[in-house]
Amino acid sequence: MKIIYRFTLKSYLGPFVLTFFIALFILLMQFLWKYIDDLVGKGLEWDIIGQLLFYASATFVPMALPLAILLSSLMTFGNLGEHYELVAMKAAGISVWKMMRPLVFFSIALSMLAFLFSNNILPVANLKFQSLLYDVRQQKLAFDIDEGVFYHGIDNYVIRIGKKERDGRTIYDVKIYDHTDRQGNIKVTTAKSGYMELSPDQQNIIFTLFDGYSYTDITTTRNYRDERPFERTAFKKQRIKFDLSDFDLTRTKEELFKSHYTMLNVDQLNQSIDSLDQRYEERKQRYQLSFIRRFQNLSTLDTTNEMAAMVRSRNRSIPVKQKVEESVDSIAQLTWPILSNFVKKDKVAMVDLALNSTRTARDNVVFNKNDFTFQSENIRKYELAWHKKFTLSIACLLLFFIGAPMGAIIRKGGLGLPVVMSVLFFVIYHITSITGEKAAKVGDLDIVTGVWLSSAVLLPIGLFLTFKATTDAALLDADSWKKVFKRFFKNSTTASNEDPASV
Repeated sequence: MKIIYRFTLKSYLGPFVLTFFIALFILLMQFLWKYIDDLVGKGLEWDIIGQLLFYASATFVPMALPLAILLSSLMTFGNLGEHYELVAMKAAGISVWKMMRPLVFFSIALSMLAFLFSNNILPVANLKFQSLLYDVRQQKLAFDIDEGVFYHGIDNYVIRIGKKERDGRTIYDVKIYDHTDRQGNIKVTTAKSGYMELSPDQQNIIFTLFDGYSYTDITTTRNYRDERPFERTAFKKQRIKFDLSDFDLTRTKEELFKSHYTMLNVDQLNQSIDSLDQRYEERKQRYQLSFIRRFQNLSTLDTTNEMAAMVRSRNRSIPVKQKVEESVDSIAQLTWPILSNFVKKDKVAMVDLALNSTRTARDNVVFNKNDFTFQSENIRKYELAWHKKFTLSIACLLLFFIGAPMGAIIRKGGLGLPVVMSVLFFVIYHITSITGEKAAKVGDLDIVTGVWLSSAVLLPIGLFLTFKATTDAALLDADSWKKVFKRFFKNSTTASNEDPASV
């Protein structure tokens, strides 16, 4: 039996490693396609690009690992069935369940490792990846001036070059606009020719210009905007140095990203959820107390004298709105008949004050409602991240119990039908997972229901396929399905031909 176990494990490990790295490579290519505009043309060093791809690959493991388990298990048992090795083992008295036993233990161990990876390594990988990607996306494009184009890459300067030689160094028809004074184009330098070169420390670009002029507008005289006086200085040779330190990749402190829920482990998520829940409850209690206190103050207000005194003391300068003037008499008669004791100007001011107070209260309620919605959604995101630490392990097990029985049933190996079946089941898993998580994030579903929806969908499928495979059921045998349909139609025809009165 140990020989069979070793043979099954050996048959499984090869396709598993192959499919895992293929899936990882495809996801990495998708990442490069998405962010290619943020990476090209910025002069990034190879070690920076290598680090970015390495950390990105680590973040793709939760998606590549379940797909690799599903595809490799389906390929393994499909190959065994296609080469009649399953038939030989069954003839020797070895059931499909016994052949799956070593891979079951291997999948359980792999699920445990997946949890350790998701809890300990993935948060660090997300932190490194997101911080480095942010810095790369904020990085300026490398210093490269095209012919006939106004270049704005250097702060406070605009440079235009009419023509460049093939060496990329010699330039002609140069114009440099100096905006360091923040007053527009008051300093302009032109030259017929020149050349560009980097300083020895690679931190500056030096322009050496020949046969040119420097123009400077004089803005210190009176009426300079009308007279436009300027100075012109001719030169045979002039050197201008520009700082390139802004083109270096500046790393942001990783502490700024550490509080994000994707960069925390289970213990840190528990602490964050407790803190957020406590802060949310305290915020609700403070708002409830302030809301009740405000309306208690309004309810204890003397309805006429105090209101009138407030209007006279604070609102004499408030402009009377035409809309309020037209409707104030009807409002007073319907809602506050006692206002008829006051003059119209005071009644208008009192109604206007009431309307403003109502609008302020409404805006306050809307603001706090949005704030509470944001806080509750933020808490759900942390709870969602906590549950996802465990869903990866369960998904690995469930997809194995789908792939291995399906491979034993279809008895086809290679990368043909197994790939099609694997993609089908993985799409079902991925769509239900994304749908449930989004619904739970916005509050349409309970957190537990939303996160574990994909597992709840896959569990009965895995149990059904495992039962069919271990009982040698001809699930995909065309002849057996033909017999079932013939029997069904025969029974339907017999029932329709019977006399209803005799039944």
